[in-house]
Amino acid sequence: MSNLVFVLDTKKRPLNPIRPGLARKLLTNGKAAVFKGYPFTLILKVEVTVPQKPITLKIDPGSRTTGIALIQEENVIFGAELTHRGQAIKASLESRRSLRRGRRNRHTRYRRARFSNRTRPKGWLAPSLQHRVETTLTWVTRLMKLAPIASIAQELVRFDLQQLENPEISGIEYQQGVLHGYEIREYLLNKWERKCAYCGEINTPLQVEHIHPKAKGGANRISNLCLACDACNKKKGTQDVEQFLSKKPEILKRILSQAKRPLKDAAAVNSTRWTLFNRLRTTGLPVSTGSGGLTKFNRIQLNLPKTHWLDAACVGKVESLKILTSKPLSIKATGHGTRQMCRTGKFGFPYRYVPRFKFVKGFQTGDIVKAIVTSGKKNGTYVGRVAVRTSGSFNISASELVSGISHKYCSIIHKKDGYSYAA
Repeated sequence: MSNLVFVLDTKKRPLNPIRPGLARKLLTNGKAAVFKGYPFTLILKVEVTVPQKPITLKIDPGSRTTGIALIQEENVIFGAELTHRGQAIKASLESRRSLRRGRRNRHTRYRRARFSNRTRPKGWLAPSLQHRVETTLTWVTRLMKLAPIASIAQELVRFDLQQLENPEISGIEYQQGVLHGYEIREYLLNKWERKCAYCGEINTPLQVEHIHPKAKGGANRISNLCLACDACNKKKGTQDVEQFLSKKPEILKRILSQAKRPLKDAAAVNSTRWTLFNRLRTTGLPVSTGSGGLTKFNRIQLNLPKTHWLDAACVGKVESLKILTSKPLSIKATGHGTRQMCRTGKFGFPYRYVPRFKFVKGFQTGDIVKAIVTSGKKNGTYVGRVAVRTSGSFNISASELVSGISHKYCSIIHKKDGYSYAA
């Protein structure tokens, strides 16, 4: 089942999303028109008065992909997965740095280095991380214009650091409960890189293990816990770690230093999410938060598969969910191109110049178009991203690249906005 369809009234105010069948009837009867292609949105031609049901927007931020879900009561009515381009940004910055450095070394015309006299403002994030925050906020703003969103829920931290360090903070129920076990395990999986601390085995079931055995007075603090495979756990038994690894001093030294590593590493992982949280608060909507351990706990309790958009639906306190869609919208950040007036090779020399005017016959590179070719070798219908040429013969990236499609056969479905889409 597809996502529900967004609906706007005659004054472009958001109404309750509707099922695709009802949207088809409105279009057939001429009571609505297509307002936006991605996400699919209708605008009504007649005024209606319908009570609005509040919707919660849930976000699961990720380093490569962010999950987005809209929840109305207990129904998941919309899902999306937003793929970031942080790696592409990092690669572009590294390429620019190497090209400038090469020009300086060759004593040719260059931009004077300015890295030694700049200070970073408070809260500064690397461009690849800042991009993650900005693209997520862009889609929060867009969805607020398309649906009656009343609140936002975000997975703020991957693990609850305060409760890991001081389990008694929420009482004995939290300390001994199932949820606390999820928080601890999620934290240890990240700290010990999902492998056995003693033998380095990966892709095997791992057990939570006391470095200094509990039978000899070892504490339950997170700094005394690691992950071990079943064989190493049984072999170590109740031995002191110094005795167990007496013939492997290098491994002993690594384990002891890694165990004492402060939780600031986890705080660094969470810094981008805190920036996003503070920016979400500026929207004026109430923002609630949850941890990654709680998200995983909810997903397993509800027996849902591991996907980004379903993880988003499980953020925060969740008792039950009814999934009304199985086809999330796939959104990929592609950027808006570059301001370079010429393209350079790997040694920094120009090899191709870019046309000054971006629009050709009313189209620009990045538009999503539909081309209906009625004759010739390329007879057929193509839908995809267009790359324009001054000659008016375009390339369309559909399921495969189709070259040499005349602009006369093309019509715009969705204007370029820096993203590509797949249902």
